[in-house]
Amino acid sequence: MKLDEIDLGTLDLWDGPIDQRNEAFARLREERPIAFFEEPEPESDLVVRGPGFWSLTRHRDVVEASRHADLFCSGQGTSILDMPPFLSEFLGSMINMDDPRHARLRRIVSKAFTPRTLAGLSGDVEAQAAEIVDAVAAQGECDFVTEVAALLPLRVIVDLMGIPRSQEREIFDCTNRLLGFLDPEYVPEQTAEAVLVAIMQAAQDLASIVTELAGHRSQNPANDLITVLLNAEVDDDKLTHEELASFFILLVVAGNETTRNAIAHGLDAFTQHPDQLARWQADFEGLAPTAVEEIVRWSSPVQHFRRTVTRDGVRLGDHEFNEGDKVVLWYGSANRDAAVFDDPDGFDIGRTPNDHVGFGGPGPHFCLGAHLARREITVVYRELFRRLPDIHAVGPPDRLRSNFINGIKHLPVAFTPTA
Repeated sequence: MKLDEIDLGTLDLWDGPIDQRNEAFARLREERPIAFFEEPEPESDLVVRGPGFWSLTRHRDVVEASRHADLFCSGQGTSILDMPPFLSEFLGSMINMDDPRHARLRRIVSKAFTPRTLAGLSGDVEAQAAEIVDAVAAQGECDFVTEVAALLPLRVIVDLMGIPRSQEREIFDCTNRLLGFLDPEYVPEQTAEAVLVAIMQAAQDLASIVTELAGHRSQNPANDLITVLLNAEVDDDKLTHEELASFFILLVVAGNETTRNAIAHGLDAFTQHPDQLARWQADFEGLAPTAVEEIVRWSSPVQHFRRTVTRDGVRLGDHEFNEGDKVVLWYGSANRDAAVFDDPDGFDIGRTPNDHVGFGGPGPHFCLGAHLARREITVVYRELFRRLPDIHAVGPPDRLRSNFINGIKHLPVAFTPTA
């Protein structure tokens, strides 16, 4: 692919083979690491076509911009296209906020996300993983995404929040529509109006679930995350029910979709690299920490977030930005930067060091649930290797149509059936 043929402003690159995408980002890192692209013409009156955006494809630039949230802010939106502020904040919660509002909200919710607090809640990740594997073990085959990878992080969140399992499927469908709105499988009618309706309805359905339960928990506390969040406070400051609903949308979308895709990409990678599978199975506990980090680097579940430059004269290397410039941080590209990673396109579960940005770059927006995601990935592979050691993909992954989430919708797998 010629350099001038690369266009990150459309979905063309994501509709093609993944090798072509990786090649395009490699060209950009090498020849045009800070590149400008036009924005596509929006199909909805709610979205105004912006002036275009600068793309950061090198690891060092992504890290540097992440460190300086005062210069590269999130409060003007983190998607490439500008959404109305009310919609951006409702769907993104604190991801789409700057300090001091971001710091306030993060301080409050962090009270509920310490390892000690999570360990004391009713969710039992090990038991949930065993239950999920139990359901497929005798079949000898399954859709790994819908029957395994997607279920564990979703079930962990549902159980932690104290939401009835009967609503699990509804939440699963809502998250698919929120992040897969450009994919006809999740929103069949790909008109601007239909897509907008699907997004708003999914968000409202999720908000209603948690708002109703929060009202009940206010009078009837329980051993769940909703109760903890309702009572978490910093300097007498608590979450409102509206803030809780918005944070829940972020939690089920970010905490569910990203981890499920890391798990799915991991199995696809092990099928392609059976030597790495054998290596981990031979020393699971010893290699688990580095294996999980490599799965996250390799998969880069979130491909990008956008920032906005806050003043004239901000520099990255030789490039000078102006106030209001949109800057997109391409995490998937940064995670394959040969300046940082030896054999960046190789899959090495013992990779050390592994300074990936799969959980975001350093700074105030680093993923709040990173430790929970690491635990879930570790637990599900421990259970899979114990119960279904020969599990492998028997077909190519069915990829999500998106330049934001590096998603796998379906992955057919086979294994020796067990009781």
